[in-house]
Amino acid sequence: MRSISNSVIMHIDLDAFFVSVEQALNPELKGKPVVVGGKPDRRGVVASASYEARAFGLHAGMPLITARRLCPQAIFIEGSFTRYREASQRFMAILADFSPYLEPVSLDEAYLDVTGFESIHGSIHQMALAIKQRIKEELGLSASVGIASGKVVAKIAAELSKPDGLLEVAAGEERSFLAPLPIAKLPGIGKKAEGILNGLGINTIGQLANMPLSALKGHFGVFAELLHRHANGIDDRKIEPPAAAKSISRETTFAQDTRDRSLLKATLGYLSERVGAELRQKGRQAGCVTLKLRYADFSTITRRHTLIKATDADQTIFDTGLKLLTTALSLEKQLVRLIGIGVSNLTEVGRQLDMLDSSAQRLERLNEAIDRIRKKYGFTAIQTGRTLPLKDIFPETGDGYTLHTPSLSR
Repeated sequence: MRSISNSVIMHIDLDAFFVSVEQALNPELKGKPVVVGGKPDRRGVVASASYEARAFGLHAGMPLITARRLCPQAIFIEGSFTRYREASQRFMAILADFSPYLEPVSLDEAYLDVTGFESIHGSIHQMALAIKQRIKEELGLSASVGIASGKVVAKIAAELSKPDGLLEVAAGEERSFLAPLPIAKLPGIGKKAEGILNGLGINTIGQLANMPLSALKGHFGVFAELLHRHANGIDDRKIEPPAAAKSISRETTFAQDTRDRSLLKATLGYLSERVGAELRQKGRQAGCVTLKLRYADFSTITRRHTLIKATDADQTIFDTGLKLLTTALSLEKQLVRLIGIGVSNLTEVGRQLDMLDSSAQRLERLNEAIDRIRKKYGFTAIQTGRTLPLKDIFPETGDGYTLHTPSLSR
């Protein structure tokens, strides 16, 4: 952790990330209205829209059917979480070359503490230009950058500079920079909070900054103080390195609601194998398995089971999830809209196998062999019997099935 005195924070945000990755891979898509999220004749929502598509009113979270109505000439792409994750890893590696004080926020954005780095690059502005240039040259992507004394102002500056911009807010000018902006620009202000503030006659961040803290507490409680500080451009939060993952999960939304047990079982099997593979890749074992189901009426349940012994085995994750699924289906007769499987209570691999437990040793060797084959030839290069029914439903790519889901199956 670094001292916060005279800090200089940079927020770097990749523009229209999912779409931009697709355009970098297929230059023919550049300059066209492109939507990532799925085919418009299937259920789902927009995950990312190019700026050309946004000109027609398209935005993330919009139903695909609505997007097609607003922009029938748009090119709709299924998307690949694997491609986006790889691009994100390369993006973060570039940032780490410029400063070790890195805080990833999501796949496509991160904070850097660049305090004192002007001596290396000539100025922080030149440093930001160098970062943007490397991202452009190595990834074929554009990034927007905000620079300020704290995270909140840097993030807002990056947002206002989109696309492919750079905006620096000098120390001491944070409050005046924020003052004329609509309150919705302040991170943490959602639709509900915006409605409350509008009802109080507060429409700009400057008006919020001038509001007595005591009055603000009456409406927002403990959140009021943070809100007030940020509206005044005060933000002393430190750059935090990424924490180890506390859980791993995969989920997908079906194109049509279903109670087809063979489909549910096969999909659960595929998602369990994805979770198991990531566990082993990270050198972790899990002590708890969680099943997630969302029904046709959008009600969502989660059911957990704590394992006697931590595991990274696909079979154990699947068997546990299947028992939870069987019980859930016996209690609820609705059709299933979404299914997911996750693991938690993660620990480092360090167990000693029982010398007499030959089945456990055989299963471990089998998983290792499958992982090697999939790493070399793609995830669907080798398949288990429980996932074979998916071959007739979902298209395959080298890295797995394309499951039609608004959240881009991972």
